[in-house]
Amino acid sequence: MALTSIALCSRALLKIGAGTIASFDEGTAEAEVAANLYPAIRDALLSSHPWNFASGQIALARLSADPVADYAYAFQLPSNFLRALSAGVTGRGRGLDYRIAENRLHSDADQVVLTYIFRPDERDFPPFFDQALIARLAAEFCIPLTESTSRAELLHKLAEEEFRRAKLIDGQQDTPMSLDSFPLVEVRS
Repeated sequence: MALTSIALCSRALLKIGAGTIASFDEGTAEAEVAANLYPAIRDALLSSHPWNFASGQIALARLSADPVADYAYAFQLPSNFLRALSAGVTGRGRGLDYRIAENRLHSDADQVVLTYIFRPDERDFPPFFDQALIARLAAEFCIPLTESTSRAELLHKLAEEEFRRAKLIDGQQDTPMSLDSFPLVEVRS
């Protein structure tokens, strides 16, 4: 079942014994805490790991204004960009020297394919990420709403366990990396 941002926050609030919310604008302490903390916590968790569901590739549009120094070209980053994973030239998503500055990607290549982490819609989060996000939200909501540091510490430990579990599940959705060549083995042959 796909959850909305309100449903994710409400489940986190339930974990700490607080009341649920129907809107970020309802005027309660729970709604105010959720509205102020949710976007940053969501983006931090999304950008903390190269999640398969939040990874994408895009050919970047080159900007007319060139960088001041070091690189020849500047490219516009996508509006939902959170973190770069790699960049490459046409047909490859890696292997290119680049720098991100002033919300633009700078490179000497005249065409760039960016592999990056983006912000998907909450309804596209897989269940394992929902659980990790709910656990992290509960840990972060705890002190402002309950003022219990010992409870917050426990919730942070539980959130780290959920985060590790989510990374493990996400990592199992990829083809395992193989070693194409390994010099130590080749020397022994």
